[in-house]
Amino acid sequence: MNLKFVLRGIGIFAAAALLVTGIGLKSATAMGSDNPPPPPSDDSSGKKKKKKQNSVIEEQQRQIAQEKFLHGYHIARFLILSGYYLDGIAAMHALGHDEHPDVANYIGYAYRKLGDYDDSKRWYEKALAADPNHVRTWSYFGMWQAEQGNRLKAEDYLQKVKLICGTTDCEEFRQLRAVIDGTATY
Repeated sequence: MNLKFVLRGIGIFAAAALLVTGIGLKSATAMGSDNPPPPPSDDSSGKKKKKKQNSVIEEQQRQIAQEKFLHGYHIARFLILSGYYLDGIAAMHALGHDEHPDVANYIGYAYRKLGDYDDSKRWYEKALAADPNHVRTWSYFGMWQAEQGNRLKAEDYLQKVKLICGTTDCEEFRQLRAVIDGTATY
C-alpha cells in the first residue's frame, strides 16, 4: 500500500473526528461537564487565519495536549470532590487554564466549600464570563446564593438553569432545587 494513501486516509479520518467533536463541544461546554472540552491550543488567536492542513504529527501533539489537560482536570476535580479543596485548587491552577469555565467553576466550588465566599463568587463570575450558559456554574452559584440567605436570587438562578437545560430533569436543576428547599447540600 502507498504510504501517501495511508497518511491521507488518516488525515481524513482525523479531520472527520475533529468535525464531529467540534459540533458536540458547544453544548458540552454550555452544560458544564465531567469531561470538558480542552482549552484551545496556544497557537489560536481570535483573528481569522487561513486554515492550514495539519500534519499527522501536529494532530497527534494536539491530541496529547488535550489528553494531558483532561487527565490533570480529572485529578484536580477528584481532589476537590473528595474534600481536598486546597490541593484541588492548586491542581486546577497547575493546568494553566484558569479561564476555562469548568476549571474556574470548580475553583469557585472549592472556595465555597472552604467558606471563602468572596473568592468563590469571583471564580463563579469568571466561569460565567467565559461561558454565560455554563449550567453547572449557574447551579453552584445558585447554591452560593442560597447559602448566603439570598433565596430569591437562588430562585432566579434556578430558572436560568431550567432555561439552559430546557427541562427540570437535569441534574443541575435537581441539585439546586434541593439546596433551595433545604433537603440537600452540595
